[in-house]
Amino acid sequence: MAKAQSPVFGRGMAAALCLLATSTSPVWSDTFSAAHYDAKTNELVVTMVYGGSNPDHQFSVQWGECQNAPDGGNMRQIAVEVIDSQWNDVAKQTFTKTVRFSLAGMSCRPATVTLRTAPRYEMTLQVP
Repeated sequence: MAKAQSPVFGRGMAAALCLLATSTSPVWSDTFSAAHYDAKTNELVVTMVYGGSNPDHQFSVQWGECQNAPDGGNMRQIAVEVIDSQWNDVAKQTFTKTVRFSLAGMSCRPATVTLRTAPRYEMTLQVP
């Protein structure tokens, strides 16, 4: 008589868990541990936490479009995508790096700035 497979933990599930446990390229997402506006230097100061094989990742920003405030106030909104130069680096260690992004050319002010990084990490701050 054949032994019945458990509907919760069958052979397919066991194989998938083994594959996940032996994967050589762990999935890691960049995230923020802190962010603030530095009025003295007119910069966003962002502390990134990321996985990789080296600490030499560089970060850049891609600005979205300036949007009017939904309530009609003077505080506008803008989304900023933070991009990791080595987004596909194998996550062997966790690193932390503080990066600074100039706001010299940003005319969307005052604004609520929403920093984003893949897949769904966000942090919001105010820029006068």
